[in-house]
Amino acid sequence: MRSGFVSLVGRPNVGKSTLINALVGKKVSIVSNKPQTTRTRVRGILNKDDTQLVFVDTPGLHKATTALGERVNATALESMRDVDIVCLLIDATQTFGTGDQWVSEQLNIKNAIVVINKIDAVSPAKLLAQLSAISSLGAAEYFPLSAKTGEGVDQLVAELVKRAPLGQAMYPPEMTSETPQAQWVAELVREQLLAVTRDELPYSIATRVTEWEWPRVRCEIVVERESQKGMVIGKSGSVLKSVGIEVRKQMPEGAFLELFVVVDKDWQRRADRVERLGY
Repeated sequence: MRSGFVSLVGRPNVGKSTLINALVGKKVSIVSNKPQTTRTRVRGILNKDDTQLVFVDTPGLHKATTALGERVNATALESMRDVDIVCLLIDATQTFGTGDQWVSEQLNIKNAIVVINKIDAVSPAKLLAQLSAISSLGAAEYFPLSAKTGEGVDQLVAELVKRAPLGQAMYPPEMTSETPQAQWVAELVREQLLAVTRDELPYSIATRVTEWEWPRVRCEIVVERESQKGMVIGKSGSVLKSVGIEVRKQMPEGAFLELFVVVDKDWQRRADRVERLGY
């Protein structure tokens, strides 16, 4: 039996969450085109023959300007410690630059796997140029792939299986995620809000389940200003209604989801509030 922890790290919006879902074969991490969607460590579990791989999806490393930003950066950096394999994700559609270089310096790049994601969105010529630039990192292996289409994902899994150390399974074989149900529902609510809100509002939103008496679930949506409250509720409650409909589709049948919006002034700039909200 082989088993190991695999950490996925990189800058915001490189596709870590999409890749972890593709690797596990099931949605275990919310996905959005907004940077910094992932705020905490999310573990997805792949059981394959005599191998169990535990993937750690991490927040995107970035220049932090708030207490929340500092916390999610610390979470990402901590995730690289005490794991068996580190995969550095790089966006094939973006020019390789100082940001990617800085992230690579935070890990033991000589033992890491570099994953070049989103190859479905670039021409072969651009991909070749990107690979040439990235090769300067001196990583152990390089894997071009598309988490969106699945191209190249099986090859990456085969390499990870080969690298996983000998050891017993750490989770039951039927388990694909260790995220508690309440936390998962809160994340699903935030995912839907990310899809329908714009400008700076998505980054001012936090979600948490405050009551769980199945089938009744109460989820609180936290914003930073009174002016944002109406934007999240929508005209005659239209935004909350659409969010609730989409989230319930992903919950067990019969769920009754209640959504409430509250204001916690400038919460993401206050370390005590960031911690209180579970980040």
